[in-house]
Amino acid sequence: MTVPSTSHRATRRVLLTGTTGQDGYYLARQLVDEGATVFGLVRPGHAGAAEGVTLLEGDMRDASSLRRAVDAAEPDEVYNLAAATFVPGSWAEPALTDDVNAGGVERLAAALRECGAPLRLCHASSAEIFGAPTGRPQGEDDALAPVTPYGESKARAHRFVARLRAEHGLFACSAILFNHESPRRPAHFVTRKITMAAARIARGLEQKLVLGNLDAARDWGYAPEYMDAMRLMMRAPVARDHVVATGRACTIRDFARLAFARVGLDWERYVVSEAALTRVGDDLARIGNPSRIARDLGWKATTSVEELVAIMVDADLALLDA
Repeated sequence: MTVPSTSHRATRRVLLTGTTGQDGYYLARQLVDEGATVFGLVRPGHAGAAEGVTLLEGDMRDASSLRRAVDAAEPDEVYNLAAATFVPGSWAEPALTDDVNAGGVERLAAALRECGAPLRLCHASSAEIFGAPTGRPQGEDDALAPVTPYGESKARAHRFVARLRAEHGLFACSAILFNHESPRRPAHFVTRKITMAAARIARGLEQKLVLGNLDAARDWGYAPEYMDAMRLMMRAPVARDHVVATGRACTIRDFARLAFARVGLDWERYVVSEAALTRVGDDLARIGNPSRIARDLGWKATTSVEELVAIMVDADLALLDA
């Protein structure tokens, strides 16, 4: 997707947090391919960023390291993707989750404001800010009603970014990202858990897959396309929050069926559902309403869930066969 540039410099400079995660990898590749000079914030000792990214050590919990990173990058654009992202894990460490997801955004914003240069910030928000799924499409004007520590932290960050825009005049926007997947999704997320299991069972390395509520339904899109959406938001004439979603839901049951069909197996022979793995709200669908971003920026998800599953299963098979 061709995205316009907003930089006054010959080479646009971009600072990216969350560089080593799924989204950071794809966004960094897109930015490098555009010809931008990309700086990626990583914690000391971490690696794994996309090729062409200049790594800067820092931590979202350390204000001084964020200021050093901003000074080194001298960015025109800042994408904040850093977060403690695993929702169930947020119950075990709620204070840490809040410190990274909300406190980190506040520290980053302070560093950006101190540098004094005109720049733009696009923050990765989450559908978890809306709380328990309602079964209907959720949009930008829906109330924030989080029900998990992760959701609470993302809601606090979301409100803070809105204040940066309204009270401080900063070009600051939040991409409210619904579920988005890829072969780079960590194995503890249910989609990757399914595709990895289908590949391993097909190769005779496992015999069954244990899941929770098979009727839980989520709006699953393809991660690289969602990073396209964030770039469009960053380059828009006016900063505005947008829901990034497909507008369609798929159950875990159907996701598993598609994954096992990709390897020529009947999913019902291998998948077991256990009530102990069911979470609050799993019986309702979480669906995003992407009509505003389609209207404002012309963005639309184009990869179907069938294509997404095929991409992920094929990648997991390739890993096993390498």
